[in-house]
Amino acid sequence: MTTAPASSPTRVDALVVGGGAAGLSAATVLARSRRDVVVLDTGEPRNAPAEGVHTFLGHDGVPPLELLARGRAELESYGGRVVEAEAVGGHLADDRVVVECADGSVWAARHLVVTSGAVDVLPNVPGLERQWGRGVVHCPYCHGWEVRDRRVVVLATSPAALHQAGLFGQLTDDLTVLVHDPSAVDEAGRERLEALGVTVVDGPASALVECDGVLTGVETPTGVVRAEAVAVASVVEARSAVLESLGVPVVDLEMFGRVAARHVEVDPMGRTSVPRVWAAGNVADPMSQVVMAAAAGTRVGAMVNAELVTEDQERRLAAR
Repeated sequence: MTTAPASSPTRVDALVVGGGAAGLSAATVLARSRRDVVVLDTGEPRNAPAEGVHTFLGHDGVPPLELLARGRAELESYGGRVVEAEAVGGHLADDRVVVECADGSVWAARHLVVTSGAVDVLPNVPGLERQWGRGVVHCPYCHGWEVRDRRVVVLATSPAALHQAGLFGQLTDDLTVLVHDPSAVDEAGRERLEALGVTVVDGPASALVECDGVLTGVETPTGVVRAEAVAVASVVEARSAVLESLGVPVVDLEMFGRVAARHVEVDPMGRTSVPRVWAAGNVADPMSQVVMAAAAGTRVGAMVNAELVTEDQERRLAAR
């Protein structure tokens, strides 16, 4: 990863903001099409706390940072560049998208692809963030196999907990739903869970309990609920500063009667509502796993190159 150039604005064919699976995939497609492409990245992937990437065919168990290192090397082998910089804003200028960075550098690209990802906002329970990606999980498809047959506590903060309990109940028979928010589990939901053999405990949760850094339980006003893993639904917030500065709206995604995420809307090809501005990965689809984000980035990279090809042809024809 290199630093931003001292002189600016630096003009490129395509600029990618965010160097995760989506961004590197988009940039690699463009580099392989002989485009001058730069990725701006801060090195803070959403899945950094996880031990490995799962359900990515051929890459199962690869540590997230190792996967990204491989991706950067592949991109650079085709002439693409990854620059260490934080994009903080942008605007349109004629046939370019101009992006400003925190270090003062400025980039001007014919097309901008934003793959800045998202962050997980967790309930305010001491210990949740510290255990995030280890003892605390959210996705049964990302981490479920790793907690199979273990003592799992679903922290019920919204009605989504009933859905989550069903998914994790497929993986273990030792399942407890801890009602952190009373509105999360109504009487009918409680009866359903108990009829299915799921233990329901009233909270709220006051803290996680650890021994030598290993999760052992969840503290409540009436005692400690033993746990080897805690499943919790985060609120997924898009990293959208650049998109919002360009006028791309951020919208709420509601699931199970609550706001589960905030993201930007794109068309099936990844176009936003602003010309020359595209988005892929968790910033646009907050529920995407790594393999889905990579696929979306590949599609957007191909579409951007197709747009560039058409523009180049029109310019050559106009010159004649």
